[in-house]
Amino acid sequence: MNPIAMIVNAARRLDALLPGYFPETKHQHAKDFGWPDDVRFEDALRMYRRHSIARAGVNKTVLKTWQDFPALWETEKAGNTKAETEIAKHFRRIGLWRALAEADRRAIVGGYAGVILRFADGKAFDQPVGVVPGGLEGLVEAVPVWCNQLAVADWIDDASSDAYGQPKSFTFNEAAIGGTAGRSFTVHPDRVLIWSADGTVAPRSDLEPGYNDLLDMEKVKGAGGEGFWKNAKSSPVLEVDKEAKIAEMARAMGVPEDEVADAMNDQVEEWQKGFDKLLMLQGMQAKTLNVTLPSPEHFHSIPLLSFAASLGIPAKILIGSQTGERASTEDADEWDRTCNARRENIAKPRIKALADRLVRFRVLPDRDWFVGWSDLTEASPGEKIDRAVKMASINQTQRDEPAFTATEIREQAGFEGKAPAPYYDEADLQGPPDDPDKKDE
Repeated sequence: MNPIAMIVNAARRLDALLPGYFPETKHQHAKDFGWPDDVRFEDALRMYRRHSIARAGVNKTVLKTWQDFPALWETEKAGNTKAETEIAKHFRRIGLWRALAEADRRAIVGGYAGVILRFADGKAFDQPVGVVPGGLEGLVEAVPVWCNQLAVADWIDDASSDAYGQPKSFTFNEAAIGGTAGRSFTVHPDRVLIWSADGTVAPRSDLEPGYNDLLDMEKVKGAGGEGFWKNAKSSPVLEVDKEAKIAEMARAMGVPEDEVADAMNDQVEEWQKGFDKLLMLQGMQAKTLNVTLPSPEHFHSIPLLSFAASLGIPAKILIGSQTGERASTEDADEWDRTCNARRENIAKPRIKALADRLVRFRVLPDRDWFVGWSDLTEASPGEKIDRAVKMASINQTQRDEPAFTATEIREQAGFEGKAPAPYYDEADLQGPPDDPDKKDE
């Protein structure tokens, strides 16, 4: 047996005897394909800022989820009570919902984000919050921050505490995101709302599963652009004939023989800058080296579809394609359901946690507040009217009794309850007045 075969067989035996001890060396995908072993926050942030598809995936998710703003209700249905109206007005004035939407955006990129709450309680940020005077006016501002700007400084390690394993304090560093100077201070957990899928600082970036796909799209797009640029640039390849007289060329150029190459480089550079330049060759032949490029669309679409799947967003929604009405409608319905689920599983629990905290601080009245939000899957007003028209049309085709009641049709049209009774004036109910000139027959 040759030495190479002996080494291979020995390695196989060792791997079988000690499984998992020897690393897999046959395929190192990250190294072979140019993918990172780990995706850091800086990598995800760069992708969001510089990659158009990554930015579209994040922004479209946030814009659809926060298509309209939620509200706090005293019951499971909106009652338009005085408290609800005052809360909505104050939250709108301080921009609370916009701050939470921005925190959602930053959490998608970084895994989690923070919302620093500023109260008018006269205490420093590193102090716990007690009873905030002024009610609603006690909540002054909500500031969204990136995860890299807000780190856990200390943890509660008392096993007997109900808050065991929770952050004891945070450190805010404003300059952690592309800044040279900024504020830096300690923040008490009472003044921080962590926005993430589970309310902790553990989740990873939503861009991480599709990060390799984003890199592949960059490679295809960059290679295609570079290839077309090289073809358009048409840099000549100079082939020197064996009979070329370099000394005569040097004299013609007015340079020493050892500087002919530099002079030719300068001449080619000047020739490429304009079409009317002279390229002086003596004993040389200029040829162009073209790059043959396949169509990049197929190679670009594969990682595009894979990245769209990693975010759960239909590819047509992600890139804005509207090919085929039926396909687009189905994609839009699926996207509505996905973002509805984000509201229920991520946004609403964090808003409810904030409301409970504000109740504890006496910023909100002591209620079991409900988070009210519209249903993204609900039909539009036009679709409701069309549905009601179709139901009324079906009723007209029935011979015996209508297939739908008036109440059912009204509900499908977006109205609740029975149709209001027609208005009658009291005089109409009494009938026409008697004609004094008319005699009984």
